[in-house]
Amino acid sequence: MDRRQKKTREAIFKAFTELLAEKNYNQIAVQDIIDAADIGRTTFYAHFETKDYLLKDLCEELFGHIIDTAMGLPHGHYHYSCGTETDSVFLHLLRHLQENDRNILELLACQNNEIFLRYFKSNLKKLIMIQYADKGLLQNSKLPQDYLVNHISSSFVETVEWWLSHKMQQTPEQMTEYFLSVIEPILRS
Repeated sequence: MDRRQKKTREAIFKAFTELLAEKNYNQIAVQDIIDAADIGRTTFYAHFETKDYLLKDLCEELFGHIIDTAMGLPHGHYHYSCGTETDSVFLHLLRHLQENDRNILELLACQNNEIFLRYFKSNLKKLIMIQYADKGLLQNSKLPQDYLVNHISSSFVETVEWWLSHKMQQTPEQMTEYFLSVIEPILRS
């Protein structure tokens, strides 16, 4: 992707996230995004087939960064101070949520968030595979690995939703501790 395409894509992401701060996802039309990004309809569709694909790419961008971190690729910010190897990616993700990168909290909290949650959970499963399964930490003889991955990702989503419902009073570090306290017994089985 050349510089101009990256700049256009970033303008679309910026417009979309600004709209998310004002409206629910379902209330945003592609035309709203086009107008806010100051681009043409053809340009939008050259980058994204639909608004749902834009949402998917937005989620994948966040998780791509965190998955790269989990794989040891450099990023130049707080990843290296996140704690132990197994908690760092969850803490990293919670910090992004706390900072509300790309207005992700609005997506999690909106009434019709099932599309975002599907993408969020799918990317979370990839992260769990890298963080736990690929390191041999999901070797529970009683349960299938894909069941454990689904259980852990669902638990993390519930953890985030609980945190949001409590107005994020706890720190990302505390939430990581809560989450790991719940899943560690599963990993030891």
